[in-house]
Amino acid sequence: MSQERDYYEVLGVQKDAEQDAIKKAYRKLAMKFHPDKNPGDKEAEDKFKEASAAYSVLSDPDKRARYDRFGHQGVNGQGGGFHNVDDIFDSFGDIFSDFFGMGGFGGRGRRSRTGPRRGSDLRYMCEVSFKEVLSGLEKEIEFEAEESCETCTGSGAEPGTDAETCERCLGKGQIVTSQGFFQVATTCPNCQGAGKVIKSPCKSCHGKGRELQKRKILVTIPAGVDNGTRLRVSGEGEGGYRGGPCGDLYVEIRVREEENMVRSGQDCYAPLKLSYIQALLGSEVEVQGIDKKHVVDVPQGVSTGQHLRVRGEGFPDIRGRGRGDFILEVQVEIPKKLKKEEEKLLREIAKIRGESVNETKSKSFFGI
Repeated sequence: MSQERDYYEVLGVQKDAEQDAIKKAYRKLAMKFHPDKNPGDKEAEDKFKEASAAYSVLSDPDKRARYDRFGHQGVNGQGGGFHNVDDIFDSFGDIFSDFFGMGGFGGRGRRSRTGPRRGSDLRYMCEVSFKEVLSGLEKEIEFEAEESCETCTGSGAEPGTDAETCERCLGKGQIVTSQGFFQVATTCPNCQGAGKVIKSPCKSCHGKGRELQKRKILVTIPAGVDNGTRLRVSGEGEGGYRGGPCGDLYVEIRVREEENMVRSGQDCYAPLKLSYIQALLGSEVEVQGIDKKHVVDVPQGVSTGQHLRVRGEGFPDIRGRGRGDFILEVQVEIPKKLKKEEEKLLREIAKIRGESVNETKSKSFFGI
């Protein structure tokens, strides 16, 4: 692995793959190249580490965004590699527990679920208009997030009572059994892995220790955002478990399409319809830009498909490096019917230019 491969290629997924597809692909590779299934096979262990490094980046929205933008340089030193297999199990114990029966191969297992745990990250889709992209804005968003129950402070037990240690697993949350050469740990069916049993459930959350809470926050959307831009709001995700930290909120931007305008990077394209006379002789026309009107000088002899550029009137760069251009794509409209005087003048022009044109077709009595 002297040369790092593309992480999407490593996992065998497309760049727009959903998290479920990424997780499924990693599971498949981890099962295939797991060290306990390939003892002494250095190549299999290297592939196992490579897949785990790829998953550590692509499973994290923030790291994945940096990787998509900057490649390996954007995530170097931030979870893109592991020194040994035990590091991988520490990071992805929940993944291996899903298909290794909690205990996994070689007795490796996940930690008890009784300790503090970070809340999950949340995603919120936020729609903005072209005009809002120009200046940026502060927008209030409202969403629901699961948090610790206020009545029982997340314990799940009625105030004044405590959860009791599970008698079956003795508070470990797991039942360990031997199967041949392996020890397999499974979730305790009595306490569901919590290690404790609630005899008097909280009436507010019915013993779950969690409640959905409505939340309103003000999000700053910078100028220049584009479709797919993800803004990270730290600590505004799902509440932590048993005193653990909250997850993060990722606000994903969707820029609403505008009629007759198309964005491409920092540039904005729009059609400019001209009569054939305007195209031949040139003119000054007023056009509606993203946020205001512009007077555009149309040169003589302009043709369909030609671009006229209004510099500095496109979209701003999100890093503050100026604005793109407003680009007009010329569409010369040729009339299907001409007035008699107009046709007469055009035929005279054709004679002056020495160009051959069709003669006027006179209609018969029957109009044929």
